[in-house]
Amino acid sequence: MKDTAVRLYQAHEFAARVRVTVRTLHHYDHLGLLKPSGRTASGYRLYSERDFARLEQIVALKFIGFSLKQIRDLLERKALDLPTTLRLQSRILKEKRRHLDLAIQAIERAKRLVTSRASSREPDWEAFRKIIEVINMQQNVEWMKKYYTEEARQDLAGRGTPEVIERGQRDWAALIKEVEAAVAAGLDPASEQAQGLAQRWQTLIDAFTGGSPAIATGLKKLYADQSNWPSTFKKPYSDEVGVFICKAAEAHKQSEK
Repeated sequence: MKDTAVRLYQAHEFAARVRVTVRTLHHYDHLGLLKPSGRTASGYRLYSERDFARLEQIVALKFIGFSLKQIRDLLERKALDLPTTLRLQSRILKEKRRHLDLAIQAIERAKRLVTSRASSREPDWEAFRKIIEVINMQQNVEWMKKYYTEEARQDLAGRGTPEVIERGQRDWAALIKEVEAAVAAGLDPASEQAQGLAQRWQTLIDAFTGGSPAIATGLKKLYADQSNWPSTFKKPYSDEVGVFICKAAEAHKQSEK
């Protein structure tokens, strides 16, 4: 008769076979990611061959950038959820790659300038400024994440393709420039022109949030916490511009009553 007994491994044996630490196994058990198949009489964890497949899934998802919480949620869902989530993660990684490519391009440009001016005593600080600008841009993306829920971040990642981001940045830069000119000219915030600027401002905000309450809430939290923004991040518009837009938006709201 064929022996069908399941082979069990103690934690140190299992860890050695899959090339992780025992501490990692304990951590995954604590998070509910990988529960052992059994325990010895003394209470030590025991793992089976079946646990290898589960751990392989965890390692693979962790490698492509999922957090342990995301992985746990994914493995608890139906398999049909995985393709959608993988597409979202792919977009996130592509965006990270875009930022890294920009940083590499800036560094390569700086290298060429430094080489071409090797005989000059004065370095080209503009080239290094560009490197810092690109790196800060990536850092800004990272620190802003804390204001948004996981759902909101996935929604933003799903819609925030490089083309959409670049178009949004251009539209915001153009609008802010127009509002700055209106402020400098002393335009009345209650005027029809000012109200039109406020409407365009709201349209861009709506395009960013996509109608998502979670994203809108995160955006409000971000701007309400300006005192804790990193020194590398500068608000894209002045306080004067912000006050002008608020007054113009209120005037537009009153005119529609």
